[in-house]
Amino acid sequence: MFRLIPLSLVLINLGGLLTLIGFFAYAIQDATFNLIGFFYGIPLFLGGLALKSAELEPVPFTELTSASILKLRDRSATDTLNQIRKDVTRYRYGQEAHLDIALEKLGLAPSDDDRPVLTGIKESEIGGDYALTLDFYSPFMKIDVWQEKNEKITKFFGPGVTAHIDYDDTSEKVNLTLIADKVPVPVTSPA
Repeated sequence: MFRLIPLSLVLINLGGLLTLIGFFAYAIQDATFNLIGFFYGIPLFLGGLALKSAELEPVPFTELTSASILKLRDRSATDTLNQIRKDVTRYRYGQEAHLDIALEKLGLAPSDDDRPVLTGIKESEIGGDYALTLDFYSPFMKIDVWQEKNEKITKFFGPGVTAHIDYDDTSEKVNLTLIADKVPVPVTSPA
């Protein structure tokens, strides 16, 4: 729950409240609250504004995740898939875009202007396996480049993950589906 609350908003509200208390305390000549308001309120407020300017909002789910998918996620999602889901669905600070470093390492972001933009995510089941679909708006990176990098994407997000890429020409959207491979069930020998 706390990852859905922007830290910048908390600091702006707390700093603004303390600053108002400081101004009010100054008006009634209460030195203690005046100092609290000015020495804590103003820096918190300015810090909140600074964070707000560097804030990257969470990516929305494009589809509601069902209870059966949540159970499947708990059973078979890899640590990497869980980390991606958690990272892109919370507020981030000081980043240009979600997964920007991963896209650069994969060779899918030659420049900041040409970088695909993550617009949504979806959890689903494909052939009994957990799948996390990342929806990118990619007007500059065509499907040929994405498909050329498919093996590299699989290795980058693996082990235990297979990448599948779909492209929609009309909306310039690329759907990168990361599928968790089935975990083999250990065979116990008879005693």
